[in-house]
Amino acid sequence: MKENAKSGHRALTSARNDRKLTPSEVVAFRSAVYKHYGKNARDLPWRRTEDPYRILVSEIMLQQTQVERVLQKYDSFLERFPGFEMLAAASLRDVLAAWQGLGYNRRAMALQRVAQRVIAEFGGILPDSVEILKTLPGIGGATAGALVAFVFRKPSVFVETNIRRVFIHFFFREENRVADRKILSLVEQTLDRSSVRTWYYALMDYGAMLKTAEGNPNRRSAHYHRQSAFSGSDRQIRGLILRGLIGEGVLSEDALVAAVGKPPARVKAIISQLVQEGFLTRSGGLVRISS
Repeated sequence: MKENAKSGHRALTSARNDRKLTPSEVVAFRSAVYKHYGKNARDLPWRRTEDPYRILVSEIMLQQTQVERVLQKYDSFLERFPGFEMLAAASLRDVLAAWQGLGYNRRAMALQRVAQRVIAEFGGILPDSVEILKTLPGIGGATAGALVAFVFRKPSVFVETNIRRVFIHFFFREENRVADRKILSLVEQTLDRSSVRTWYYALMDYGAMLKTAEGNPNRRSAHYHRQSAFSGSDRQIRGLILRGLIGEGVLSEDALVAAVGKPPARVKAIISQLVQEGFLTRSGGLVRISS
């Protein structure tokens, strides 16, 4: 696979980020990406469906989470919540329980709130507009663009981690601090509008290959941030608090602090944050997950 990546780069050494690509440069780039995809396409369950809800669930799960971890939870989550209606009506505790193992629990709450708004405001139908989708909880430009491409097969221009990796590899090989605005121009120029969904899948699979075959070109992105250690972090404590309440239902604040086993002042401060964010309710010294 390394050979594929390098040969693709040689075909495009003249491409520059400050001008419009020539038709031959676009053809060469697409050819390199599609050639790899033809031999190495990943068979992922969310690629085998046309269902907007199932694709939405996959896109929210894939935010900041590797494919392998999502595969461990995707089917079981859908079995528990097979559509917008069931997810919208569920308790937050049940949703968080089904989400355990994926981390970043804000995404689970955001996904449920999306389902609730889709039911309440859009008649149970996911909007097909990037601008409308971006008004929904937890959906930014990249996720909105992906949903429009994968659910509705409409041309949309977006950058996510694997796509960013491909364009930096091909077009910014000698540059550092590459801004997404430069990449977006090339994404638009090279977009295969006749097969939007397949094209983005091909880009993402090429980017996944590059992470192992070429190191990580995203280290040269202006938007690259090394993830901080999880152990001992606020993220870990948040997860421990929620896990304790998922299991017990309701605990006194003192019992919850003791169960988490971290510095009490820090745990209490994070409990207060979770209350403010809507995850928890606190009353009479008792703490529970919000209904």
